Amino acid sequence: MNLCSICSGSSGNCIYVGDSSTHIMVDAGASGKKMESGINEMELSIKDMDAILITHEHSDHIKGLGVVARKYGVPIYATTGTIEAIKEMKQLGKIPEELFHEIKADQDFFIKDIMIKPFEISHDAAEPVGYRFEKGDRAIGIATDLGEYTDYTVDKLSGLDVLLLEANHDIHMLQVGSYPYYLKQRILGRKGHLSNETSGQLLSKILHDGLKTVLLGHLSKENNYEQLAYETVRLEIAMADNKYKPDDFPIYVAGRERNSLLVTA
Repeated sequence: MNLCSICSGSSGNCIYVGDSSTHIMVDAGASGKKMESGINEMELSIKDMDAILITHEHSDHIKGLGVVARKYGVPIYATTGTIEAIKEMKQLGKIPEELFHEIKADQDFFIKDIMIKPFEISHDAAEPVGYRFEKGDRAIGIATDLGEYTDYTVDKLSGLDVLLLEANHDIHMLQVGSYPYYLKQRILGRKGHLSNETSGQLLSKILHDGLKTVLLGHLSKENNYEQLAYETVRLEIAMADNKYKPDDFPIYVAGRERNSLLVTA
């Protein structure tokens, strides 16, 4: 299995997961043109996608969903709460009812030969989930848009080969920045976003010898920058009470507007 982040950040999110026979998009939070261009870089098209999995209904994860769903007729998988929220968003236009497929956290399902394991995340959305993908003995995890993690989260992200993990903001930049107070409190809250520090602490709990690659994603444009996220996460690993060091694992940052490297599990 492979993973590639097409775009990642507070202005738009779209991720590709797949192999030679199965092609999946996670979220559709950019323009149809942007997502098609990113998929084309892998010598694929959105019409090749077997499914679009949605994590939650916030605009930066679904704003291109209506366009690509109508144009290509790709099946959409999301929780009941997320689907209901999507249907209320008039700006997406009418999405054919038959494209929607309801899923539930902790209930596994298959897209062709890839098993998908949705899991609950703590975010201020209707019924948000992260996703774990498994094929054979390989596993890929995607966990963004969560204000906190628990033992449950650690369990769902254990034993991965590849992980795309949120490192949304630097706490100090956010606190002294221009965001209004209520928005700062939302981001810092239990249903907000993981800071660089918290991301590094969560990562430190799931490191294992088989982990091949970590991508840090969903960076805030105003309250973070790539080098800071990278160095802060590495520092948390260095300080953690385990046997691993930051250089033991390749860590990259998924760009806001560009494809990441194609990572193989």
